Amino acid sequence: MLEIADIFHLYGDEYLQKFGNTMLPSQRRAFMDILACRTPVMGGHVYSCDRCNHQVYSYHSCRNRSCPKCHGNDMERWLEERQKELLPVEYFHLVFTIPQELHQVAKFHQKELYAILMKAAAEALAKLAADPHYIGGIVGILAVLHTWTRTLLYHPHVHCLVPAGGVSADGEWLPARKNYLVPVRALSKIFRAVFKDMLTQKLLELQVPATTWHKDWVVYAKPVIQGPDQVLQYLGRYVHRIALTNSRILAIDNGQITFRYQKSGDTKWKTMTLSAMEFIRRFLQHVLPRGVHKVRYYGLWSPTNRKLLGQLQLRLNRDRSNHQPGRRQKEKPDSHIGGISSISTSECQKCPHCGEGILRRTGTIPRGSRSPP
Repeated sequence: MLEIADIFHLYGDEYLQKFGNTMLPSQRRAFMDILACRTPVMGGHVYSCDRCNHQVYSYHSCRNRSCPKCHGNDMERWLEERQKELLPVEYFHLVFTIPQELHQVAKFHQKELYAILMKAAAEALAKLAADPHYIGGIVGILAVLHTWTRTLLYHPHVHCLVPAGGVSADGEWLPARKNYLVPVRALSKIFRAVFKDMLTQKLLELQVPATTWHKDWVVYAKPVIQGPDQVLQYLGRYVHRIALTNSRILAIDNGQITFRYQKSGDTKWKTMTLSAMEFIRRFLQHVLPRGVHKVRYYGLWSPTNRKLLGQLQLRLNRDRSNHQPGRRQKEKPDSHIGGISSISTSECQKCPHCGEGILRRTGTIPRGSRSPP
């Protein structure tokens, strides 16, 4: 399978010569980590078959959050933790987007703008949901930052998973109306106003085109038809990784990179071909600066409300069990070896050479090696 690392190996030197002086430290770090991931440079372990003595080398992962090869287990753990926090109610999926006029500002002030974007979206939603005309209580908000389109263009936006209801001041659950959370047009205006106030306070000297504050901002909201697990799966794919997986790369040929993508709302795959320099530029612009959190929790899912959330889960689950049988928990799929770079630490995997012996750890590969021992 073709990989991002292959593109960096072939065209990385040329990119560094042309654009290295404009790369952010986080981008350069991601670039070098992806090149080294699961190679002898990272070090690792040697496994030997107890029957035929065949050796297998397992190299460490880079653990960079932008690496498409890392964090598969982290994603599964994250999903498990989030599923424990779900309430037995309906859910809504919301997306908050900033206008094109702010894209260049966001690129040059990423730490400040991304934090403002996520907080403004959460505060706008919480403020409107607290209105008794709609919910009248505290809602839960799981917010995940995305900065890309499916063709890797720069497009900062926030996805939110929100239960269809909130909790009142006296701890009672207040369900939202069927297929309706809050009015989207009003939410868009509040989001724009909150964002403007936060931006003005944080970056006083910043000049933003006046048209930014007079146009309609895009906020999308719709009920989750197939359950919150599907949205969590979608968000989880990008919580610990970046915009493009290796499986979407189709060809690397003569300085051109071809990859596949899906348009929003369309299940058919399309292809796009970019020059290697443009592909690397698009990929690296989505590497987040160090210290930027791409996942945040507000309202009922805020760490300060863990006790309230637990009490609410017990009450709602009890009420639900009185009306219908509880849902059966999905079984976790068994883990398996994905290749020689991910040998299980339990050392009970069969030898890929003879198929009968068991691989046992017999040595280590020092970090910084250029080839296996």
